[in-house]
Amino acid sequence: MMDTKYLEIIKAPVITEKAAVLGQGNQYLFKVDPRANKIEIKQAIEKLFNVKVTAIRTLNVKTKKRRVGRYTGLTNRSKKAIVTLAEGQTIELN
Repeated sequence: MMDTKYLEIIKAPVITEKAAVLGQGNQYLFKVDPRANKIEIKQAIEKLFNVKVTAIRTLNVKTKKRRVGRYTGLTNRSKKAIVTLAEGQTIELN
């Protein structure tokens, strides 16, 4: 039951070259719910992946203007979290 709450907070891992470089330093990058705070993100990561989180850094991704034909709009807002794990802990992202 509790996992569904945590799955709503943690949307997906970010798999990019920059995220791979962070992974070498025991840090992982996740897309998270824009309304989630650092405490909620930390609890969700610890429960879902069974690891010890030492630090969380978050960044709000700004929306971008997009156009389809004559209609203009904005992309959805999102938030990313850089999660630092305790020494010796890892998360398997397949």
